[in-house]
This record gives sequence, C-alpha cells and structure tokens, in this order.
Amino acid sequence: MDLHVRYEGDDDPDKCTARKLARFDLAALHRSDRATPYGVVLNPHAERALSPADAERAAENALVALDCSWESAGEKMFSLPGEHRALPYLVAANPVNFGRPMRLTTVEAFAAALIVLGERDRAERVLSKFTWGETFLELNAEPLRRYADCEDSAEVVAIQQEYLDRE
Repeated sequence: MDLHVRYEGDDDPDKCTARKLARFDLAALHRSDRATPYGVVLNPHAERALSPADAERAAENALVALDCSWESAGEKMFSLPGEHRALPYLVAANPVNFGRPMRLTTVEAFAAALIVLGERDRAERVLSKFTWGETFLELNAEPLRRYADCEDSAEVVAIQQEYLDRE
C-alpha cells in the first residue's frame, strides 16, 4: 500500500510529519492535485468512515493524506482525486495536539488508517520514526482494535459513536 501526501507546505517544517516520512522514503510528497495519485483519501469531512472494506482499493491504488494547516484543510480536501474516507474518533499523541480528539498529524492519520486496513506492522514502522509514535498506539489501542475488526463503514460509525458519547 503506497502512502502519498498532497503537501501544501504551509506548516512548520520542523514539525511536519509528512516531510519526515518522505525523508525516510516512507511516503511520497506531491505539490499539486494533478500529481497526487488516485486512491483512498483521508478526509475528515468525508461522508463515509474508513473501514476494512476499503483495504483492497487502498492496496490497488494508494492511501492519500493532505498535509496542510488545520485552518485550510477543509477547502483543500475536496479537489483531491479518489474515494474520500474519514478516520473515526481517535486521540492525538503528537506534542502539538496531545490528548485532543481528531487533531492528528499526517503520520498519525496514516498509522490509524493502516491499522484499520489490516497493516499494523506498517503502521508501527511509520510511527517508529517519532518519539511519541508508541504513545499514539497506546492511547488508541482499544478503538483501533475495534475499528479494525469491523466489516464496513456503518460498523465503524457505530463504534465511534460510543466514544463520542463518552466525551
């Protein structure tokens, strides 16, 4: 499963997890929508949740994330080619947004998606480049396991609702 990033470059380069993934040849960065391959696009505004049912499509094409500031994420997401899917409820472990729900870095989004899609070893490999990577797995161990055991998007949404009801 190839990891691709539509890279805006509008955040702090020293804290950019997408750039670090690219330095280790774990993801490819693209500066335009046209250069970004078709695939499963991680989009927090998508109408469907990512589920194991998306694994084959992601493996055949690509897993795509958008790396930009949170302020501009909404308007830039929709032009990317592909099947848009939202990640379910998870908590950030990165130093900037630690403990905040749904404020994941690009690497956290990729790792979560890889686990849901049945690629846990790969998720651990991409997170291993970050001192807080293991913390992300620990904070989200139960929901990630449960999401990965789902059949489809509807099941993921039902489990997500349990976590949202606790908030």
